[in-house]
Amino acid sequence: MADQTTNGPVTHRAHKMPKAEFYTYFAIIFIAAVPVAALSWLLATVKSGSFQKKGPIARAWSQARIITPMIFAA
Repeated sequence: MADQTTNGPVTHRAHKMPKAEFYTYFAIIFIAAVPVAALSWLLATVKSGSFQKKGPIARAWSQARIITPMIFAA
C-alpha cells in the first residue's frame, strides 16, 4: 500500500481576472509610453528609410504589457 501522507493533492492557485487597479496602472503607463514610442518609431523610420512593422501604438501597448505586471509582481 502506498503512503499517501507525503504526496498530498496538488493545489493550484486560481487565476484571477485583472482588477480595476491593474487597468488603471496599465492606462497610465500606456499613455506615458505613447510619446516615447512615437519618437523612437519616427527616428527608426527616418534612419532606416522604411516603415517598421510595429507602429507607435503597438510599441507603447507592448511596453505597458511588460511593465504593468512587473509592478504587481513586486
